[in-house]
Amino acid sequence: MTIPYTLVVFDFDGTLADSFGWFLDIFDEVADKFGYDRGDRGNLRMLRDMGARELLAHHRVPMWKLPMIMTHVRKLQGQHIDRINLFEGIGEVITTLKHRGVTVAVVTSNARENVETVLGADIARLIDHYACGASLFGKAAKFKALLKAVGAEASCVLSVGDEIRDIEAARTAGFKVGAVSWGFANPDRLRRENPDHLFEQPHDILTAFQ
Repeated sequence: MTIPYTLVVFDFDGTLADSFGWFLDIFDEVADKFGYDRGDRGNLRMLRDMGARELLAHHRVPMWKLPMIMTHVRKLQGQHIDRINLFEGIGEVITTLKHRGVTVAVVTSNARENVETVLGADIARLIDHYACGASLFGKAAKFKALLKAVGAEASCVLSVGDEIRDIEAARTAGFKVGAVSWGFANPDRLRRENPDHLFEQPHDILTAFQ
């Protein structure tokens, strides 16, 4: 018997919000500021096959600077927030999930102000729980805290994200794994991680809640 999901936990950048192009545009500026290697746009496919730790090593990012880098990027995105939009259909997906009685959460490294601005007031108020400002590898802890706050069973939670680290965090927390093909990581790379669901387009998410 299939256990129905009662809670869905969304990543933000690359899952709900189309911010990849913006990240590419500011990458070199941030790299110069914090002293790591600039991006190699000619090898994007190779980079999209990498996990977060591999990407950090590839660009020789000093790990001790990571909190400062993430704070700076969140601030930059807030200044350029008009350039970030939801993927087409995401608003309808969230609205439909709420109508079906599903609890909806957003867990992200981004700032809550940025998230709510991009979601827009009507969609933002549909989110039951926000856990923002997670460290790059801190999602599992946020997931476990959310699970305790909601009082849900881990087996009834579906995490939806676009990166390998989202999959790793979900499995650490005992959640089921949903991966999206429209974000950062290559779909073939995500498929090799054997997620419970691989969604090709936003409305496919609803098929997991029928």
